[in-house]
Amino acid sequence: MFNLALINATKKSVGEKTRALILERALEIFRAQGFEAATIRDIAKSASVATGAAYYYFPSKEAIVAAYYDQVQELHEAKVRESILGTMGLRERLGIVFQSKLEILKSDRKFLGALFRYAGEPDHPLSVFGKGTASQRAHSIGIFREALTDSGISDELRQLLPWALWLLHLGAILFFIYDESAEQRRTRTLVNGVLDLVTQLLNLTSAPVIRTFLQPFQGKLLGILKEAGWPLES
Repeated sequence: MFNLALINATKKSVGEKTRALILERALEIFRAQGFEAATIRDIAKSASVATGAAYYYFPSKEAIVAAYYDQVQELHEAKVRESILGTMGLRERLGIVFQSKLEILKSDRKFLGALFRYAGEPDHPLSVFGKGTASQRAHSIGIFREALTDSGISDELRQLLPWALWLLHLGAILFFIYDESAEQRRTRTLVNGVLDLVTQLLNLTSAPVIRTFLQPFQGKLLGILKEAGWPLES
């Protein structure tokens, strides 16, 4: 008597391995040749699978990049949670979030440079601001939100800052892509300097007198953004 559960699990395992191999070889080709020059046929040949099989797992190159985005977010979340455990200072936690993301992306600067061109195309599936990347964007913003836990900031800032920090980290990645200094030290130095300023400003806003003064402005800004449809709770 056949064990159908075992057979299905084996099939799933083989499928997952094939999918992972195609993704791995695709990323190698993207890094070497660039996103535009690569083809699904090239990727299938590199993975030693039929072109039809490659299309079965990834119907387009954009689908491969979406899987890469998911992979980066999962790895980033795991690294942050492992490193942030027991870390109490906000500055140190934010440093871990930013620097670990740069470390993950350090081999993909050329590849990412080609993808950033889609940022200004809202309908493109790879636009970092578009609907196609909504789940990855929410995941990334959630990591910043988690880093702000128990930071003592106001409720208004707790809603505003994850988005602001996510936008700041996009700017850091763009600078990182163009940074030709050894091991992109300029980017890392810039990030450290900016985070020092951010945390100093946040510490100032925690002072009772300043918090009382700023709270109406923060509330008004929140209202404006929500009215404009900015998804602060993502």
